[in-house]
Amino acid sequence: MKPTAKELKIIQRMQPGVITLSGFLGSDTRALNEVIADDAAQLNRLGKTAEEIAARMEYFTQKSWNSYLDGELVDGKYQVKTDVYRGKLPCPFGHIGVYRKALTTLTNTANGLSVTWTSLNTHMIGSHGFFEGEGSPFHLDPQILVRALFE
Repeated sequence: MKPTAKELKIIQRMQPGVITLSGFLGSDTRALNEVIADDAAQLNRLGKTAEEIAARMEYFTQKSWNSYLDGELVDGKYQVKTDVYRGKLPCPFGHIGVYRKALTTLTNTANGLSVTWTSLNTHMIGSHGFFEGEGSPFHLDPQILVRALFE
């Protein structure tokens, strides 16, 4: 299906060098709506919603917002650290507002899985169901993310 004018604007903003140096689509050759639909189907199989995942990501980010060095042990098994950097990023979907440059790393000590996300990732997952394209530096595989956050 041919992208709408709005989708074309979104895709343009997702290109390398527009909002971020590497962009949001990586090496993924699928259309943007296919990337989102495929991740939604995977979430459905996993029994989770994008909103649940984003809420859990935000929970861990807030718990570790003021962490230093090794971070915080949260809920007895999640080692979490958030590093905050100067600057803010806009949403490539055109959402109003900007998102602080912050990088949260979580290690689930029970299963050994580690994941890293940005504040913008949390927003794009919760509001747009977008986990970034495969090959993007901040692509989050829904299955790994669910296992790291909920197991």
